[in-house]
Amino acid sequence: MFDVKDTDFFEMEDEAFDTIVEDDIFFKGTIKLKKPFLIRGKLEGKIFSDSDVVVDSNAVVNADITADRILIKGKVKGNVVAKSLVFVTSSGVLDGDITTKKVVLEPGCKFSGKCTMINE
Repeated sequence: MFDVKDTDFFEMEDEAFDTIVEDDIFFKGTIKLKKPFLIRGKLEGKIFSDSDVVVDSNAVVNADITADRILIKGKVKGNVVAKSLVFVTSSGVLDGDITTKKVVLEPGCKFSGKCTMINE
C-alpha cells in the first residue's frame, strides 16, 4: 500500500460538507463555493471551489471542476483542475484532462485524458 498526504477528505463526515447534492437531485448550471462540496446526485455544468470537491460513488458529473482537492469515486466527464491533489479511486471514472500538483490513480479506476503536473 502507499501513503498519500492530503487525503483526510476520505474520512470526512457529511457534517464537514457545507453543500451536498443528494442522489435524488439533478442540477444544471455553474456552482461557486468556498467550502467542501459533496456530490451524490447528477450535476451538469461547471464547478468552482476554493476547497474540496468529492464525487461520491454513485454520482454522475458532466462538468469541468476547479478546486483545491478533488476526490473522484463516481463518474466525471470533464476536465479537472486542482491546486493540490486529484485522487481517482478504484471505483472512479474520469473522462477528461487532469491539471494538478499531485495525482493518484488507484488500480482499477478508468481514466481517459491527459495529465499535466504543475509546479508551485
